[in-house]
This record gives sequence, structure tokens and C-alpha cells, in this order.
Amino acid sequence: MSDSAATGGSLADRISNPNPEAPAATDDAPSANQEDDGAGDALGGSSLQEPDYSVEVKLSDLQQDPDNPLFSVKSFEQLGLNPLILNGLSAMNFRKPSKVQERALPLLMSNPPKNLVGQSQSGTGKTAAFTLNILSRLDLSTEEAQLTPQALILAPTRELARQIVGVIQMMGRFLEGLVIGTAVPTDAANRPTRMQCSVVVGTPGTVQDMIKKRIMNPTQLKVLVLDEADNMLDQQGMGDQCIRVKAMLPRTIQVVLFSATFPAHVHQYANKFAPGANEITLKHDELTVEGIKQLYMDCNDEEEKYNNLVHLYGLLTVGSSIIFVKASNHPITRSSAAEIERRMLAEGHTVASLTGGIEGTQRDAVIDAFRSGDAKVLITTNVLARGIDVSTVSLVINYDIPQAFENNSRTSEPDYQTYLHRIGRTGRFGRIGVAITFVANRQEWEMLRMIQTHFLCQIDRIDTGDWDSVEQMIKKTIKNSRAQAKFAQQ
Repeated sequence: MSDSAATGGSLADRISNPNPEAPAATDDAPSANQEDDGAGDALGGSSLQEPDYSVEVKLSDLQQDPDNPLFSVKSFEQLGLNPLILNGLSAMNFRKPSKVQERALPLLMSNPPKNLVGQSQSGTGKTAAFTLNILSRLDLSTEEAQLTPQALILAPTRELARQIVGVIQMMGRFLEGLVIGTAVPTDAANRPTRMQCSVVVGTPGTVQDMIKKRIMNPTQLKVLVLDEADNMLDQQGMGDQCIRVKAMLPRTIQVVLFSATFPAHVHQYANKFAPGANEITLKHDELTVEGIKQLYMDCNDEEEKYNNLVHLYGLLTVGSSIIFVKASNHPITRSSAAEIERRMLAEGHTVASLTGGIEGTQRDAVIDAFRSGDAKVLITTNVLARGIDVSTVSLVINYDIPQAFENNSRTSEPDYQTYLHRIGRTGRFGRIGVAITFVANRQEWEMLRMIQTHFLCQIDRIDTGDWDSVEQMIKKTIKNSRAQAKFAQQ
């Protein structure tokens, strides 16, 4: 699991003065707040259908000319991309840049390379943006170059890392000699003795360990990307690992940070991690839960939570559903996630559970089954609150409301960003989704009220006295969601 190596001082100070000799961690814990966009239809994700919003750009170099024709692009061809990369974009059905890509790509791909800090909501093409930049900078002219790491992408979980690998494979499918390596926690028997690839996608602790053990050669790296950068830099253990990895890389490397959210204190760290960076920002008030039908169920206790879940069995398999439970010393823990899975299987439903306690290859099998539709219901902790884009997800259940942490202890406040990202697993790319939150005590009631106030949203009560009406209402919402999505894509 993640090493929370105590290194003293603030994270901002440690970014300015990294200590590459600090103890290495060889594994990565799933974080409390994990997301992704751009998985594409071939990975079971969603096609891009972005809402209307504006993108703000802050240029670090005042000599940059906003009137330059490449300040913003309206087509991928304007970027002078390799025709083989354009063929990959076309095969993925990417016809024109998204609004974020219009502004991000010219800044990312300018020469000499400049650092970039990008904040943009899920589903706006962040993954495709940094992938295009990487593919355009690779030297694949010789076998030696093809087998030498030239770009490194760090992600908070193995699930997100594997999803990014899939995007790169699809976009670069026509590039001869493109080799992609995955550096995620695995048992010693399956770990490579040498990373021979041009692009490495991995989790911070594993990459750090591979560099220290000389399994991976970082000397020719040109680009470093942190996906979900706010998440990784905000956590002491993972943040420390990212800092140590960066200290092992060439000083000339281009640093790219992307995330859906950047709290103010993390933004300070990001500016130190990627000095002199251009910035692309989506206003905070535009990161909303609009388009997701939010409901709650009034439960007397934990047992009634489970009984209500039993009543929802039929609705859970209308499309695909995710049930989020708390991972802690609590009546609903990792082990009880497995217990819910066992009961649901006994009722004849095809379900799966995925928590941080499950080993890597088994986690891969579980998420693959969920993507393919072989498993309709996924029971998980916050390990998948971010990072998974599965277009068929129509219903999310918050079995427990996510709570904020301070000094490694839960507070009495909800974790707003995790709530946002959890329910955002449905309602993807302009669709309408359904999110149901279970409330069983005074603290949960207060957190529900705080969520409504924070997001200025309405969360309606479900009358569990009439389950037929509940079923009709949710099915109607899901049906309308599908009709709206189909209309939006025409």
C-alpha cells in the first residue's frame, strides 16, 4: 500500500526541495478520491458530448500572442500532426477538437515545450489532449528509440492507468514501433526486469521503485503527465512519491498537470511542481451536478439500508450501476462490500465488488467484466469515485455519504468533490443520470443538507412506502436519459 513517508514541512516546501533518497514505496494505495475522461466507445466509455462552457487561459509568457493563429485551433489538421496520428483520431471518431483541446493543444505542442496546468471537467477530452502531445513528440525512428521511455504518465490507480493505456493504443494504432508499458503494482514474478517501451503509464510508487532499481531508464524522458493531479498532490503519501519521481527525471522535461478540480491549496503546489506553466481553467461554479437526478432514501439504521438495496435489485440491472460504500472500521467495510456481493449473487444477479484490498490482476478482471456488461452491478469504495468512464452506467447509489478527512481522520463534513465525482459516474457527457443517497442517522442528514447547500441542488426524497412508484419513477428517468443522449448525438 502507499507509503506515507513522513518527510516534514509542507508539501509545497517538499516540491521545492525534493529528497530523492527518501524511502521508496513499491505499491500504491487507491486514494480516497479517484476519475477519467476520453476512454472512448471501444473501451466501453462514452463519446464526447460536452456541455456549453468557456475556457479561460492564463499565459505564463507575456510575449505569447493571443492573435497568433495557433493560439486556438478549430481542427486537428491545424496542428501539423503526423497523418498516422490523424488516422487514429478519425478511427476514434474524434472529428474536431473539444473546447478545452482548442486552447490546450497549441500550448502543449508549442516549441520549445512549456509546462501546463489544466483544470477541466470530466468528459472534455483531457486524456486525448495530453496523449496527442505525447505521440507528436515521440521519436520512433529506430528500434532503440522505440524501446526507450520518452514519456511518463502518472495516475492514482491501476484502473485509470489501464484506461489511459487503452486510449494511447487506440490513438496511436497506426504508428509503427509504438510500445506502451504499464507500471502498476504487481507481484514480483510478473514485474519486468526492464521497461522497454516508448511510453510508460503507471502509479507513482511503482514507477519510483522501478527507477530506483534501474528497471526503468528515465534519462530520455521528454514529457511527464500527472492525471488527476489534484488528487495525487493533495495526498501526503502519493504526493511525496510524485515529487521523488520528478526529482529523478531530466530537468528539461515538460510537466503537464490535468485534473477536473484544483482546490486553492493544491493549485499552490501545482505551480511549484510545474514552474512557469501556462494555465487552462474552468470556473469552479461550472463544476456542477446539473443533469443528474439526485434522490435520497430515509433509512432507520444500517440494516434498513441493506433492505432498501434489496428492493432496488431490479432497477440496478436496467443498465449498469455502481454502489459506493465506505472503506473504514465501520459496519459497511471492504469485507461487507463482499457480503453485499454474496447476497446479491444469491438472489441471482450478476454483480462484482472492487475495493482497494483486492489484488491487481483480480481488480483488472472485475473492471473488465463491468466494462463489457458481464457484471451489471459494481460494489466499490472511493477507489473508483474517479477514473472510470463506462457509458452504460445509469444509476449510482451512495450507500454511505463520502466524508472529508483532516489529519487522516474523518470530519463531520461531506467530501464534496468525491460526492461530485461519484455521482458523475452516471450523467456522463450531457446525459441524465440517477444518484440515490442512503441516509440513516443525524450526521448523514446534516451532510446531505450541506451537499444541497454547497451545490445549490435539489435532492428529493424517495417514498419507500410505495416501491412500485419508486420503480416507475427511476425507470422513467433512465429511459429519458437514454432518449436524450440519443437525440444529443444526432
